[in-house]
Amino acid sequence: MQIRSRWLVGCAAALLAAALTSAPPAVAESNGGTRVMPLGDSITEGTQVPGGYRIGLWQRFGSGNYRVDFVGSQFNGPASLGDHDHQGHPGWRIDQIDANVVTWLRNTNPRTVLLHIGTNDILQNYNVASAPARLSALVDRITATVPNADVFVATIIPLANSGQESAARQYNATIPGMVQSKVNAGKRVRLVDMHAALTTADLIDGVHPTATGYDKMAAAWYAALRSVPGSIGDPVTGGRQIVGVPSGRCADVPGSSTANGTQLQLWDCHGGSNQSWTYTSGRQLVVYGSKCLEAAGGGTANGTKATIYDCHGGTNQQWSVNVNGTITNALSNLCLDASGLGTANGTQLILWSCSGQSNQQWRQ
Repeated sequence: MQIRSRWLVGCAAALLAAALTSAPPAVAESNGGTRVMPLGDSITEGTQVPGGYRIGLWQRFGSGNYRVDFVGSQFNGPASLGDHDHQGHPGWRIDQIDANVVTWLRNTNPRTVLLHIGTNDILQNYNVASAPARLSALVDRITATVPNADVFVATIIPLANSGQESAARQYNATIPGMVQSKVNAGKRVRLVDMHAALTTADLIDGVHPTATGYDKMAAAWYAALRSVPGSIGDPVTGGRQIVGVPSGRCADVPGSSTANGTQLQLWDCHGGSNQSWTYTSGRQLVVYGSKCLEAAGGGTANGTKATIYDCHGGTNQQWSVNVNGTITNALSNLCLDASGLGTANGTQLILWSCSGQSNQQWRQ
């Protein structure tokens, strides 16, 4: 494999745009990356645009070569969002988040927390004067539970109603001083001025952003995260091309698809992200930062398709990259194989009994 590192997560968003349900999955998604908890209310959940700012943020992580694992007990967003976990609760106020946050943090142990909360305190006119004190107490609870985490506290985004917007501005005005007081106390707390990132023109219903507005939030979060070393880990390097020996062509995800179940093929090497693979300590071959090469459906028979799928750590996604040039699947011990001894563009990749033939030989 000659390797060039680049992940582009979410390239085929239009192909798989149907929203997933908001119910949590049986097992949370994890790709072994730096754990980041998006924490807040419906704006974190992505009301009106399922996935919300997490879509654009995930894409920026991918294009920047950052390996990030969103964490939380909630789950939603389109298929193009590579990791659907979050801790956003529509309609919740600061006190409701505060009542549950210790459990969530202990269950996930995030390295970084993205906190955008307070909008519902304003909308519900819930003891607005004491909202800053509740936010301060919440931040204290977070830092006490995960003291080594970076906690990014955002001002809340604009509201279209003029009276509510006035209250939001008064609430936001208290946040910089509160954050500075935590910093002065040695806490790893950061300010993100999210209110300045959007205008009311970026709202779809007077409260929740449009897709463009959510993307502006993503840009603001990403800039803040990149300014704090370690908050999203370091950019990953080491992506490689997997080159067939007889063909000189690369293992390629057709059309740069990110769809689960897409079968690999041989194609002229061009250095694109759909030909860039990272071999991890968990013996996974990862493309786009979140999709793993796998034996389709856990297959162990000759002819099983070599496909991509969300990384889950199963043995059908574990591979041995051998000194003899073969790549063998941990579940079946079958070899990655160019079907029918093919060498042409479009030759499909499958698993087959290891035979020593050249169509099972790969350069790294």
